[in-house]
Amino acid sequence: MLDIFKMLFGGGEEVDLTEIMAKKPFLVDVRTPMEFNQGHPKGSVNIPLDRLTSNLQKFKGKNNIVVFCRSGSRSGQAKSILEANGFANVVNGGPWENVAKFTN
Repeated sequence: MLDIFKMLFGGGEEVDLTEIMAKKPFLVDVRTPMEFNQGHPKGSVNIPLDRLTSNLQKFKGKNNIVVFCRSGSRSGQAKSILEANGFANVVNGGPWENVAKFTN
């Protein structure tokens, strides 16, 4: 049952970000601007989930993309949207604090 929730809400499996972060990925926080302003990983950009599809051009040419949010749910949805639009190297980084460990 837990796997179904992960599939539906994006939690997915835990990813070791060490190797991915060494590649200097495009870091995208899909939380709201208010959440982003309360804290975010250094070097990340804020593209809220509800504005993702209208900002797909910002992802063109990016070889490695890490999306993240508060819990991993919205970033799981963002990963699915990006993959459905042809972006291959997308990783759900989960909670923003996980990503921040590698940047701050």
